[in-house]
Amino acid sequence: MKKLLTYSVLLLFASHASGQYYLRGEVKDEKNQPLSNAKIYVHSAKAVYYSGASYGSFGITVRNLFDSLTVSLDGYESKTMRVKTDTWQNIVLKISIAAASKNKPKLISVTTDLKQSAKVNWFTGDETYFQLVENEFVNAAGFPNTGFSLNVNKSSYSNVRRFLNSQSPVPPDAVRIEELINYFNLHYKQPPDKDVFSIESQVTSCPWNQQEQLLFLNVNARKLDLNKVPPSNFVFLIDVSGSMDMPNRLPLLKAAFQLFVKNLRVIDTVSIVMYGGTVGIWLQPTSGGDKEKIMQSIEELTAAGDTPGESAIRAAYKLAESTFIKGGNNRVILATDGDFNVGENSEKALDELITKQRQTGVYLTCLGVGMGNFKDSKLQTLAKKGNGNYAYLDDINEAEKVLVKELTQTLYAVADDVFMNVKFNPAMVKQYRLIGFDNKKEALADNNNDLEGGEIGSGNSTLAIFEIVPTQQNLLTKNTSVTDDIATLNLKYSLCNDTSSISIVHKVKNNYQHIDSVDKDLKFATAVTMFALKLKQSKYLNEADWEQISQVANSSVDKKNYLQNEFLTLVEKGHKIYEVKKKKKKKD
Repeated sequence: MKKLLTYSVLLLFASHASGQYYLRGEVKDEKNQPLSNAKIYVHSAKAVYYSGASYGSFGITVRNLFDSLTVSLDGYESKTMRVKTDTWQNIVLKISIAAASKNKPKLISVTTDLKQSAKVNWFTGDETYFQLVENEFVNAAGFPNTGFSLNVNKSSYSNVRRFLNSQSPVPPDAVRIEELINYFNLHYKQPPDKDVFSIESQVTSCPWNQQEQLLFLNVNARKLDLNKVPPSNFVFLIDVSGSMDMPNRLPLLKAAFQLFVKNLRVIDTVSIVMYGGTVGIWLQPTSGGDKEKIMQSIEELTAAGDTPGESAIRAAYKLAESTFIKGGNNRVILATDGDFNVGENSEKALDELITKQRQTGVYLTCLGVGMGNFKDSKLQTLAKKGNGNYAYLDDINEAEKVLVKELTQTLYAVADDVFMNVKFNPAMVKQYRLIGFDNKKEALADNNNDLEGGEIGSGNSTLAIFEIVPTQQNLLTKNTSVTDDIATLNLKYSLCNDTSSISIVHKVKNNYQHIDSVDKDLKFATAVTMFALKLKQSKYLNEADWEQISQVANSSVDKKNYLQNEFLTLVEKGHKIYEVKKKKKKKD
């Protein structure tokens, strides 16, 4: 009890030790054209960052309200300036005299291409996030088909919570809307009989735009009985490098894994690979029945050394293969802040590495921790390519949620390569926009053969939400008995350890109901969506304000649900943080 109290105090102190500012802006030339790969030197941090390939934009997490930058790029004059880090920076570089006389190739214009998905790396201080480009409205007549992966993680919500609890604005690229929505496992209904999935759809009004409607697509995965699932082969891959020597990193992970161990069965096997300076097998394969030995082994881990992540991943997969259980649940659980600094460490290199390892039939779960140098983009890459999932642990309560309360959702898959194709009916839908799934979205004219699906865990409820602009025919029939289909949904998946594809077709009926009349879970999901769009500073939220978000949330919250009630406090914190920021901006 004394150790737990000490840990809680240290963790609380760490979470409030320092604030953060999110410095955003664009680097352009004198003709207002974006400049990519401009070098941005932050004087206080003595660190170099680069403007993104799209829009010449950048985002950097800094600790000071005022800072100095030096921006440079070959062929342009360097520029040094003092900046206020909570305001948008429009940085213009002048072409150098030496370069002015030379013919320069024209920059490629940045346009929304329906066949392209943006996955450009975005740097925020020592934290890294993928740059996300919001899905645009698409004309249903020209492009009726859209496809997207249902590999839905939940890490973004707890990461957003970490920023708000630290009284800091949230980096917009850290907000993955679908992960915030699906954090709550809303509107879950067990599929009938032995079906793997059940599908429901609902059309309702849009609170932030009266001319639009919302379309909810709800996919529920069968819930497994933990007492009847096959034996598991778990390899804990734990980062014990020097960067993990903080209360909200290795100590938190140790407490999390010890909670998890309590639910292991005798038929389960656990091994531990640790990496910090060197890579080694810390615990040889051990029966889940020997809980005391496993927990003692976890307790003795200490942090030191560099981070050889690449060789550690190879070692963990090799160990998992050596203890592979045919027909069982074989999984590597990687726990880290993602700061790989030895060996291959780029997103592209890790992508190639993990793509090869997944061929072994071993799944991957990533548990992220830490702040300041957190590498969200690396863990997201590993989880996606490792045919697994990804959670961010900001405190011990989140660890308990992920590894105890939602154990089967996190670590037991019911289907692989799950993706959805939606074909809209142009007679009923003029335009549509997929909310979230921004870095996974593929809008396809004819097929979705190139779309890579993801893993869905036991008992998961996945919500996908579209904004739709209804046609006149839609509006005339929404309150009648006429049931013209809004769209046709095709859910494709494979059973675990089986490459054959299975397809489910669902007709999306025009079952319109006002937002105040639909199931409260769907209305609450709407509030979460508005909250996420607000944090993302989305242009699609129109003039919806924090009071409206709070009103929708309060009218739909389940008062007995701790997580939903906690969400209300996050809305209040967000309101205070962003209103203060807005007032400061007006004053300036």
